[in-house]
Amino acid sequence: MLHYFDISKWKLSILSGILIGLAYPPSPLGFLAWFGLIPLIHIILNSSIFNSLKYSYVTGLIVNSITVYWFGLNSGAGFATAIISMIAAILYLSIFWLILGLVCSWYHQKTGYGLFVFPLLWVSIEYLRSFGPLSFPWINLGLTQTFSLPLIQIADVTGTMGISFWIVMLNIIIYLAINSKRIEKKILSIGVLLLTVIFLLGFFRISIIQNQDILNNISTAIVQPNIDPNLKWEENFRDRIFNTMDSLHIKAIEHNPDFILWPEAALPTYLRLNYSTKRSILKKVKESNIPLLTGTPDRNKRNGGQIDYYNAAMLIKPDGSTKMYYKMHLVPFAESIPFANYFSALKKLNFGQANFKAGSKYTIFNVKNIPFANLICYESSIPKIVRKFVNLGAKFITIETNDSWCGHSSGVYQHFQIAKLRAVENRIPIARSANTGISALILPTGRVDRKIPFDKQEILVASVPIRNISSFYTKYGDWFALICTLILIITILPVWFQKKS
Repeated sequence: MLHYFDISKWKLSILSGILIGLAYPPSPLGFLAWFGLIPLIHIILNSSIFNSLKYSYVTGLIVNSITVYWFGLNSGAGFATAIISMIAAILYLSIFWLILGLVCSWYHQKTGYGLFVFPLLWVSIEYLRSFGPLSFPWINLGLTQTFSLPLIQIADVTGTMGISFWIVMLNIIIYLAINSKRIEKKILSIGVLLLTVIFLLGFFRISIIQNQDILNNISTAIVQPNIDPNLKWEENFRDRIFNTMDSLHIKAIEHNPDFILWPEAALPTYLRLNYSTKRSILKKVKESNIPLLTGTPDRNKRNGGQIDYYNAAMLIKPDGSTKMYYKMHLVPFAESIPFANYFSALKKLNFGQANFKAGSKYTIFNVKNIPFANLICYESSIPKIVRKFVNLGAKFITIETNDSWCGHSSGVYQHFQIAKLRAVENRIPIARSANTGISALILPTGRVDRKIPFDKQEILVASVPIRNISSFYTKYGDWFALICTLILIITILPVWFQKKS
């Protein structure tokens, strides 16, 4: 065994956490994920169950501190609330690392085959973390590979969890090679072969997609107003925002696009109910004959008098008609309190969050007789929502977001890279309008065709290509993760029941 493994378990767990944490965007060091798990793997295979779960949790704390520190920079909440939410998120997300260490170590102690279940367990944990109001697939390991387009092309078959699987497998192969008395070059060659095959298949897949016929183009003016969200609802600043958006609307019309896209909550008003503002916008839409999709807050009164608030999007068409979409997956503790509908006492909690109600309808919009769907901010990190929209007929996706609440942080770049994964998974183009950036057109290969950088006011006119491409993932969803989970259960249960008997 190399002296590399002779350092303390604390240092190994911290090293693993740093390597994996630094592999996430905006760092260009995604290759660190190829071997970043090796110190943790060594700990799990050579420690007691208690030490394995303890050091796995430490690694998780380091990784999550590096990747989601920006929770604590949320200027939309008070300082104390932002810091508490960051700490709570780090502690909660690290529990999944604890589970990894616990189960893998326990199985290795019983059978000696902990390495076999490690990749299956990793995928199963990512799969588990994708469910419920606290789901957070944002930090799936596959996100680390968005620095290289060929390496993420497998997502159109397996989803991003397939990318996570081969990353973990590569870590295991390298570990086996360097854990021998002498570094086994034959084992390392297997790792090189795996990486080469993934890269070449991705490269050829990109070439095939790029050569697919384009059936139509939607010329889209993507507007990035670059407005400070903290000032948006202040009385003495609102008129300036209305004037800014009006000016940008006029400039966008001058480009004569087929369609104009504004970001999330573009105006500080309930646009559907603000007739004077809506009338002014509708006039420009009618005169230009160019539809506009804008993010807007909305509210509806129930029969009992209770008012429901929504984070919404509104499509305004030249014929005067409008259509609404209500955000379905709300940001936990920022837009709503999870499980509040089931436990009324939770409704009394006040962390400075918005009290939005989640929408329930997958709304399909239409421009130039081309169906499309819109995602609002955090929804773009939820693969099953995008997949559902595409299965309902959407030929392209728009994303309206406001990534500036946490400043110029890693969260901005992580969120942008996530959109690349959604494009690849479903082989669909994505037009993204962010209040302060990053706005862009992303092609079905994940390639960024054009973009507006963070903290810049600009209008990007891009041609959204419409192709007739279907993906295995769109049709069958997280089949790969489900199979991994089933194999894991079938593998673990006999050992568990053997213990009981």
